[in-house]
Amino acid sequence: MIDFTPLRRREKTLVELAAGLELGDLRRLTDEMIDAQLALIAGAVDEDVVFQPQDPDAKDDFASSAEDVNLPWTLGHVIVHVTASSEEAAAIAAALARGVTVSERSRYETPWQTVSSVTQLRQRLEESRRIRQAYLSAWPDQPHSDAFYTPSYPNARPRSAVPHFLGGLAHDDAHLAQIAEILRQARAARLVQPG
Repeated sequence: MIDFTPLRRREKTLVELAAGLELGDLRRLTDEMIDAQLALIAGAVDEDVVFQPQDPDAKDDFASSAEDVNLPWTLGHVIVHVTASSEEAAAIAAALARGVTVSERSRYETPWQTVSSVTQLRQRLEESRRIRQAYLSAWPDQPHSDAFYTPSYPNARPRSAVPHFLGGLAHDDAHLAQIAEILRQARAARLVQPG
């Protein structure tokens, strides 16, 4: 998998990390990221999917309701969030690769409250793999590098197709430790349950 540490440390930009990457690389990196997430949840049980972890830093300024702003995310919530974000990045990148001007987001996120089983997590991850790979299949043989989209978050810079797609994978990567920590807490809680 690609090492996103230089990005997180602000030593490199997405554009610099994306330099030299081609369509085949993006396909491989997509599979590696989905496989990494599947490996993390390999030993999970359904109870882990809805387990409410301790997360004193929980803050979601984009939460749909005020009571959810500081709500720690369940495993189900994290998985639907990361898959939706990477699918959005893939959709926008496909448009950019075709030279299409993108002026708004292209996002759908499965309601996290509906996800309560490991089977659903695996299905969501495999579905996301298929969706992301399908968007990559929509790229022309000679992708445009002169079409740009600027994400709506503060200090975002314009991105062309390859860096934008890679940004979705970087977002996935940023949540891997959170997934591992939720599972660690869920397993520890199961060990102390009576009976």
